[in-house]
Amino acid sequence: MYEIIKAGGWLMWPLILCSVISIAIITERFWALRRGRILPKYVVAQIWTWYKRNELTTETIQSLRESSPLGRVLAAGLMNRHHSRTVMKESIEEAGRLEVYEMERFLNTLGTIAAVAPLLGLLGSVVGLMEVFSSMTTHGVGNPQALGAGISKIMIATASGLAVAIPSLIFYRYFQGLVDGFAMSLEQEAIKMVEVLQGEREREAALIQQEAPDQSPLRESMVSKP
Repeated sequence: MYEIIKAGGWLMWPLILCSVISIAIITERFWALRRGRILPKYVVAQIWTWYKRNELTTETIQSLRESSPLGRVLAAGLMNRHHSRTVMKESIEEAGRLEVYEMERFLNTLGTIAAVAPLLGLLGSVVGLMEVFSSMTTHGVGNPQALGAGISKIMIATASGLAVAIPSLIFYRYFQGLVDGFAMSLEQEAIKMVEVLQGEREREAALIQQEAPDQSPLRESMVSKP
């Protein structure tokens, strides 16, 4: 392996560094973007249970916020549950943008490596060509050893750049699609919670309004008495 790196020239070291960073990012994102960690099951059902039991306290909302990215998005809405539907949705959208930003962490670096690695390989190929032409100028075409060294550098640098870039690009696209899917799921779960809580509030308000007219004639008769 060392002989291949040595034959590829000094540009192999930046490519090796890019490959190490790429592997580290891919491993970390696989761990961080697990579906069970981002979108735990039955969170909205648990919130509904807390709401019906009058257990939606600051402590339960804080525990929800610390549980998962979905919990942090829903907790932002719960903190404004006594306000209108619009206010709840705005707070959820703001929290959702922060969570998407966190899920996309390091992906720009991975995309940059996917774009830069082929260019580094191309640069190594150009350097190898320069050495080939320099050898031909100095020794003519009668020195196959010098020509072979330059051609070997061209092939190794090009192959190494592509070997780093192709997996990096594949996983960059994969993680980007994964984040987009998670963002849509977060939005759907948040809308479901808002509709459930706001619908219950509207139902309770309607019941109170239905009971109020029953008391109004008595109140009016008491007011109209001399």
